Amino acid sequence: MPAIPFPKKKVARETALEELAILERTYPHAVTALEYANEFQLLIAVILSAQCTDARVNATTPALFAKYPTPAKLAAAKQADVEQIIKSCGFFRMKARNVINCARDLVERFGGSVPRDRESLESLAGVGRKTASVVMAAAFQEAALAVDTHVFRVAHRLGLTLGKTPRQVEDDLTALQPPRKWGDTTHWLIMHGRAVCKAPTPRCAQCPVATLCPTPAIISRTLTARARSNGSAAPAARRRRAPSARKKA
Repeated sequence: MPAIPFPKKKVARETALEELAILERTYPHAVTALEYANEFQLLIAVILSAQCTDARVNATTPALFAKYPTPAKLAAAKQADVEQIIKSCGFFRMKARNVINCARDLVERFGGSVPRDRESLESLAGVGRKTASVVMAAAFQEAALAVDTHVFRVAHRLGLTLGKTPRQVEDDLTALQPPRKWGDTTHWLIMHGRAVCKAPTPRCAQCPVATLCPTPAIISRTLTARARSNGSAAPAARRRRAPSARKKA
């Protein structure tokens, strides 16, 4: 399957709202897949999840939190020791440095507690807008929408956005939903991206939004163009093989 281009125009607002309503009905209990016991654990888990699966993070954090159960304990950790625990999460040197420095920020600037506002969260080491949004929505039920790779891909395929950056995608999505649904919208799109609207090839035949989504038509056109291209190339290939075939005969 060749790369599937994103739609070049957004669907009508009414269609977008219907698509989101279908996803809400399809994934009514959607929550973050990261496992955590408190705000601190969630914050560290989200930092570790960058370019790593939630399943891998969930397999790693029990050992990390058993050894470093509080921000103060993690702030005092040796980087090499943390690296050894989180090595399977990828980019482990950078992540170890980030989680230790983040814990130090929590201890030195916030009394060991995780702040709940965006500005304070984004001031922590290793915390960007997406991480802050996940913590705000999941830990504190604040209005926030996080754009990860799944959200970015699915929102484009559904025609909900033409945004070139995660922030542009976030702005398009939050304009469609009331603030109380921003966190849930994140989880619907993530779950749909994992279960159905996969990269590189979506499972459109199993998709509850397929009749509204512009991407199935794009896939059809892409496959048709590919078939035509292969068909026009075949006679030339046969002509190139013909002289050698006669020579062998």
